[in-house]
Amino acid sequence: MMITVSVPYPAIADALGDVGPDARVVVWDPSVDDVEPAERDAINVVCVPHFKGGRTLYSRIAQCSKVSLIQIASAGYEHAAPFVPAGVSLANARGVHDTRTAEFAITLALASQRRMVEIVNAQQRGEWLPFKVDPSLADRKALVVGYGSIGAAIGSRLRAMEVDVEGVATRARTAEDGTTVHAIADVISVLPTAELVFLVTPHNDATHHLVNAEFLAAMPDNALLVNVGRGACVDTDALVVALETGRIRAALDVTDPEPLPEGHPLWSAPNVIVAPHVAGNTELTNRRYTDMVRAQINALRAGTEPINLVMTGSTTY
Repeated sequence: MMITVSVPYPAIADALGDVGPDARVVVWDPSVDDVEPAERDAINVVCVPHFKGGRTLYSRIAQCSKVSLIQIASAGYEHAAPFVPAGVSLANARGVHDTRTAEFAITLALASQRRMVEIVNAQQRGEWLPFKVDPSLADRKALVVGYGSIGAAIGSRLRAMEVDVEGVATRARTAEDGTTVHAIADVISVLPTAELVFLVTPHNDATHHLVNAEFLAAMPDNALLVNVGRGACVDTDALVVALETGRIRAALDVTDPEPLPEGHPLWSAPNVIVAPHVAGNTELTNRRYTDMVRAQINALRAGTEPINLVMTGSTTY
């Protein structure tokens, strides 16, 4: 059997290179065009472009009679799940964005702790700021809410900076890296000692407005909330109220609504950094992405389950 994988851009096909004598890569962006008639009954795996989706894209994929797997480019998959054709499996990009998201989460934390926005603004004014002692990351206690692969990547970097790290996940456990992970049901009880709270959760019914007025009230004075997960996991109105008291700070890569509209009170709230959802942005020619696509080809070749499977169709692997 010849395995056919579609990728949305020629550069990805070039980066993949030779995928073996029994496999081929074709270029097709289902967010733009219908599949070529010659490929309609050949494509087995469809790699969807980043930041694209919706009913039209997935209805075009449904035209492919032999497609068994859709590979999205993000770790979050809630945007794709409602549209996956019947009988087709869905894989996310777990692991591809871990390092970049973790790096940006640390960047946001450092920028807030060390007043980098204030310093850059003063530089632009040509002003030498007076001496002030800023809080470091070292010797702080951090709580990583959503201790999966990205959460663990954040945790490892924080520990290298001498931060005491604990996690929160669906159930209490000791993570593979030795981190104490609390159950999400107990999060309010562990927040009062968390000077840094990193939010890395997907958005679903269980996490919608997880960070609400009660959650924020449980954080200690001058604590920092860093959100690199999903905007709707935070009750934005409650966060604005908490920021305006001056009691806590926030550094956000994601917001609700998103994009944040002009004039929204979060723009002008004190002690907040707002970034335009860039933490995990990765070129799809990156080796982490192409390694993942190759792994999917190898799984299909071997008849085994795809990696990063988040929804299973009727196909037997």
